[in-house]
Amino acid sequence: MLRHIRLDHRGLALLRWIAIVILGMNLLWLAACTSTPPAPSKPALSPAQVQKLQQMRLPSKLPIPVDDIKTKNLKDTWGASRSSGRTHEGIDILAPRGTKVYSATEGLIADLRNNNLGGKVVWIIGPAGSWHYYAHLDDHKRGLKVGDYVKKGDLIGYVGNTGNARHTAPHLHYGIYLNGKGRGAVNPFPYLR
Repeated sequence: MLRHIRLDHRGLALLRWIAIVILGMNLLWLAACTSTPPAPSKPALSPAQVQKLQQMRLPSKLPIPVDDIKTKNLKDTWGASRSSGRTHEGIDILAPRGTKVYSATEGLIADLRNNNLGGKVVWIIGPAGSWHYYAHLDDHKRGLKVGDYVKKGDLIGYVGNTGNARHTAPHLHYGIYLNGKGRGAVNPFPYLR
């Protein structure tokens, strides 16, 4: 049986304070139970291998990184209009889903991820500190991991249409950046001629 208790001003203040403390403790407990565990640290790239790559010259001609695609099949899509006011920073190389994608240079696998824009992507640090971006992959090569050293022509993945390309024909988006990851984009088309 509940009884009505009359509280004066000090009693109400004390009840408010107790309620705030209980609420705060519950929020702390809830945050502790639902916080995301720290992300595993990324493997460090070998400084000696990065330095070796930086001292190499980036060739003016690179192989087409998609199996069985000839120069005559390439279309320069550099600078084309894209969503959200962006311009295209690369070349789209059309090929059937699952076609092999090869590294255009030797280098270090610097990043493997899946994101909304590029879908499944591979970033490779190549000669002269260039960064090579392979996007919309159907999948990465099995066993490929950050820190792996690849040679020109090594298999790195397979053509797809992941990320923002899911409503387009399968293709590889290939980009070259000369001032760091995602910075200083240059048109890859002349390199693939």
